[in-house]
Formats: sequence, structure tokens, C-alpha cells
Amino acid sequence: MTVQDRQTQPLPLHRQALMAALIPIRRSLQQRIAARQTGEVASSETLAPPVVPPSDAASALGQLCQTFQLSPFEQGVVLLCAGVELDPTLRQLCAQAEPELKHGAPTFNLAGLVLAQGHWDAFVPASPLRHWQLIEVGASRQLMTAPLRIDERILHQLMGIPYLDERLTGLLRSVAMPEVSVPSHQEQIEAIVASWWQPGPARSLVQLCGADRDTKAAIATVACAQLGLSLFSLSTNALPTNPADLHQFLRLWEREAMLSNAALLLEWDDTHELDAARENAIALLIEAVTSPLLISSRNRQALPQQATLTLEIGSPTPSEQRHLWQTTLGDRAATLNGYVETLVSQFNLNASVIQAAGSQVHGYHALHQNDSGQRTDTDVRDLIWGVCRVQSRPQLDDLAQRIDPKEAWADLILPAQQKQMLLDLVAHVRQRSRVYEHWGFAGRSNRGLGISALFSGISGTGKTMAAGSIAHELKLDLYRIDLSSVVSKYIGETEKNLRRVFDAAEAGGVILLFDEADALFGKRSDVKDSHDRYANMEVSYLLQRMEAYRGLAILTTNLKEAIDPAFLRRIRFVVRFPFPEYGDRIAIWERIFPAQTPTQDLNFKKLAKLNLAGGNIRNIALNATFIAAEANSSAVTMEHLLKATQNEYLKLERQLTEAEVKGWV
Repeated sequence: MTVQDRQTQPLPLHRQALMAALIPIRRSLQQRIAARQTGEVASSETLAPPVVPPSDAASALGQLCQTFQLSPFEQGVVLLCAGVELDPTLRQLCAQAEPELKHGAPTFNLAGLVLAQGHWDAFVPASPLRHWQLIEVGASRQLMTAPLRIDERILHQLMGIPYLDERLTGLLRSVAMPEVSVPSHQEQIEAIVASWWQPGPARSLVQLCGADRDTKAAIATVACAQLGLSLFSLSTNALPTNPADLHQFLRLWEREAMLSNAALLLEWDDTHELDAARENAIALLIEAVTSPLLISSRNRQALPQQATLTLEIGSPTPSEQRHLWQTTLGDRAATLNGYVETLVSQFNLNASVIQAAGSQVHGYHALHQNDSGQRTDTDVRDLIWGVCRVQSRPQLDDLAQRIDPKEAWADLILPAQQKQMLLDLVAHVRQRSRVYEHWGFAGRSNRGLGISALFSGISGTGKTMAAGSIAHELKLDLYRIDLSSVVSKYIGETEKNLRRVFDAAEAGGVILLFDEADALFGKRSDVKDSHDRYANMEVSYLLQRMEAYRGLAILTTNLKEAIDPAFLRRIRFVVRFPFPEYGDRIAIWERIFPAQTPTQDLNFKKLAKLNLAGGNIRNIALNATFIAAEANSSAVTMEHLLKATQNEYLKLERQLTEAEVKGWV
């Protein structure tokens, strides 16, 4: 059916039903006007008979009357108000029937005069007409003569044009049906359907717990579809907290749920800190909503409603992810020579993300299909890997800094033993899937499957640079978390912050670099008070999450000696970054300037006599380049480096001796 067909076919049916129902009302109005003109008293025989909604189930008028259980008189009021919007002559008749009123709109008084079976309780605030805001009562000193207007959402519904009330569009989002559903989620879908099979007040509140928001929404949508329900989502951050606004929202949502046969998915995933007003608003919504309600949250919430179905939702299993990749990539999956297995081992993605990645791959091929040069499998692999990195990138803006790693292995100057340990660390990450899954180590114990490392050494010895080199080699995102900013003096807040970091990072297996570990670790001593006990609990929680994390987690410290050996035993790799020797400092100086930087007559052996770490050497090189640029020099010289070195030593509060810079200029 075309768009034009949808616009032309349903509308005449609904309009025809409305116009047919308005005929007796129009006749009654005309008789009322005639009686006023002759001075006669209108008899009850002139009243419009009770409205009989069309028996056709497709009629919007019939559906509306049944949905809100309107009495015949209330149905007539709705029709009267709808009629004046659709037919200007009907508004003229209303004005002539009550000429003493200037607004010319229908009134409750007029409805009582022209409609049969009138009853007073149709006018009270608790009546369906006013409770569900089917009609709007205008400002007036008297209720009976106040102008009445049909709600715009209801008018369009009567015309067969269902749409989301504009007062809800900024708050609610329609959840689309997922393209695919994986078998491991069928059990949760069936549980929801079974709990909601019998409609009514006893229907269970469903709570979906887990970090994968898209998968939870997909499960909820499929379950609702099997029950004939559409699904809308609402973020707790968007929920009104003002009592009047919240009351209006709840009323409009309940009405919308009845009109659209819809369920609500309350997304409690993004909210980390709730103020009292929002907590009260959430509690009131859960208590007040009678339509089907699901709650999506990372962790189980203590809910006021007893009849709650709680389900733990995870991402698709590895085998399901392989199948999804093979399905979405089609014939290209076979040509990638097992690369799908690498994707599954590194990224824990849901169906929607895998499909989005596959669509980008197909789009890439379509864009370059006419290129003269044939695209290689390596190009496609790099594309897929990059798409997965972006799609699974965690939202950690307030707790972590994403670092774009550019350091290559050649730029990392370390003793052979330390460099080999870093290469071993990379091998553990690359071969994790083979060792754990295919060679069975994951089946023996879940403990210690995460890959963790501790980098120790004074500032500037290359700890952060090494993390960047590892991320560059593995083509993974690197996130730096300053533990001193994560640790909180409030009991329980540190664990909450760490939970947010690990939960958000799980999907992409990104590298987590926890800087300033000294802020959390320390020599474990006798517990003297509650703060000592909770400090040890925070350390244990961090190590527990590192051991279970599917990616690589790295801690850095300037004081390895301050860390309790009991904690060190739980870390797989401990790498000491020594202060660079003279030969290492020469190598650092030789690599410190980019190829584009012009230099002249630099003596790296003399420069290496400065007893400085790599971080300080980089500062001097960068500062010297700025000095040369400001002086409009053609190249960086030893003279510029001398000035930069003097500045660096002043910053370090160290004395620069003549022997250290002898022969520089």
C-alpha cells in the first residue's frame, strides 16, 4: 500500500462514521433553534437519540467509546465537540442555539438541551470526559456555560490518524522492532509474555537488569509485539519532577497507552545520582501507572511494587555473535579467513551494533566498487575493527579521558627484560580467546581470567607511554582514569564510580589505565576503624573487577613499595620502569624530535649526560622547539636546548651545573 493509499482509504471510513453519528445531533440543534425562535418549549422528542457507535471494529469512533467506556450522553458530547471542528455550519448552529453566549462553542448546558439521557456526573472532574482530557473546559465563571473544545489528540484519533501527543513527544521515544532476535533471549521474552498474558491490575511489573541497554529494549519490544502492544521508552532523566507536570504527564501517558495499546519502558540506566525529587517522581510513576510497565536498569532496583518479574539480561552468547557476524557480512565473512573469531573474542557486541557495523562494511564496498584498485581483506578488517571500536566506545566522559595512542614500539626505550614483559602482555590479550575458550581454561575457573598489570616507576619513566604503545599495537582504545579523582571520602562512592567504569568498558574490551594507584593502594595494616575497613574493601573491589574484566586493566604507581604484597599477588604482570641509563637516554634523544622538526648540529651524547627521565627530556625538546619558532630560527639548535633545559631545571628546583652543559654552545 502506498502513502497515498494510506491517506485516502482509512479517512473516508472514519469521517463517514462521524458524519453519520452527527446527523441526529444536527437535527436536534436545528429543532432547538426553531423552538427558541417561536418561543416554544422543546420537547424531549427533539433530543438527539443516544449515539450508537458503528459496529465496524475498524471505526475509530467505536474504539474510542469502548476504550474509555463512555455513556451514550458522553459519546454525544464528544461528537458535538468534534463536529464543530469538522463542520463550520455546526458551530454556527451552536452559536444560534445559545445566542446569549459570545464564544459560540458547545457547552455542557447545550449538550443537556440537545442530547438525550443527560446525567450530571458526566460533567464532574472524575468523569471520563474530563479525567482523560477528551474535552477541554474553557475559562468561565460558570461550568455549564464554559466553552468546550475537543482535545486535538482525540480529534485526530477519531479521524483515524493516531500519533503521539505533542506534549509527550519530547519525553517519549517509540522503540522500533529489532531486525533479529537471538535464541538465548527467547526464555526472557516468554517469561514477560507469560506474566502479562492475563491483563488487569494484577499484571506484573517487569524489571530488566544488565548493562546492555539495546538488548533489553529489543527483548521488551519483541515481548510486547507478541502481546499486540507497541512500546515507548522514557528516560528517568526526562521524567518531570514538578508535581503538577508529573501529574499531567501520567494522565497523558495513561490515555496514550489506552489509545495506542502501548507499554512503557522506563530507562533507569543513565541516572547515577538521583535527587530526592526525581526519586519521588520515579516512585510515583511506578505506583500510579496501570498500563504495562517495564524498567531497564543496570542493577536490580528496590521497587515499591511486590509483583515484580526481575530478569537478568546479557549480550548474545559468543556463538550467537559469530552467527550474527556471518549473517550480516554475508559472503564477505568467508573471505576474511577467521577474522570473525577475532572480533567476537575482543568485542562483546549486541545484535544492533553488529548489524550497524555490517551495514557500514556493505556501504564501504558500495562506495568503492568502481575503484580501479581492488580493496584487500586487510582494508576490510581494519574497517570492521575501527567500526567496532567506535560502536562499543564507552561513555566515560566524566570519569575517564580517552587517549589516542600514537606511540609505536620503536619509540619505547626500555631494557630488554621489561620490553619482553610488555610483549608477553600483548600476547595474553591477543590469545585470550584461544586459551580461555578453545583450550578450556575458562571452564576450570572464572577467577583471574582478566588480564591485569602494574607499571611502577618514578614519574616520566614511560609508564603511560608504554600503555599507549600497547593500545597502538592492539588497535584498542585507551582510557586513563585518575584514581585520585575516583576515590571518594564517602563510604560506597568509590565502588560506585569503579562499577561505572568497568560496566561501561565491558562491551569494547578497551584498555583501562588507572593512574595514581597510590591514592587507593597502601600497606594493609590492622583495621582500626570503619574507614580502614572500607579502604581495604575498595582495593578488593577494584582487584575483583580487574580479575573479571574481559579487557586489559593497568595500574600505575610511583611507589610500588607502598602496595601490600597480598594485593600484588592478584596482579598478573608487574613491570618496573627503571630510570633510563646513559645509553637509553641517548636513544630517547635520538627519537624525541619528529621527522618534520628541523634540527641543526645536535649532540645527543652530550644531551644524554643530563640525568633526566624520558618525560623531562620530552619537555625540554618541546620547549626548545617553541623557543626556536618564536626566535624565527630555521632549526632547533643546542642553544635553544640550553634555554629549555634551564627552564626545566628551574621547574624541578634542581641546580644545572656547568659540567652538565659543557660544550653545548
